Amino acid sequence: MIMNTRNHNDVLILYPEGKITLGDGDQELGEAVRTSLTNGSRKIVINFSKVSYLDSSGVGELVGCYTSIKGKGGELRICGMSSKIFSLIKMTSLHSVFQVTDTEDEALAGF
Repeated sequence: MIMNTRNHNDVLILYPEGKITLGDGDQELGEAVRTSLTNGSRKIVINFSKVSYLDSSGVGELVGCYTSIKGKGGELRICGMSSKIFSLIKMTSLHSVFQVTDTEDEALAGF
């Protein structure tokens, strides 16, 4: 998995690219979030538009990211999920935990 980042005002946007699965991207996602928190970021958007696949390990890492961010008083928003990945998030009822939007602009609005 490749991880790109960009800042928009005081919001950090993470752009994972590829698969987020056990042993392939799950730990990189968590490490990117933890590093961001250590560097002072508290408003984080993860843009899933270039994520091709997410498995249960990736979902678990996403929950860990959410917990870490909330524990530091931050906020996580997720955008750009494919219908297949969103179905997985919905099936696990995590769509009611995470703030999920279709677009990055929607995720950034109201921060």
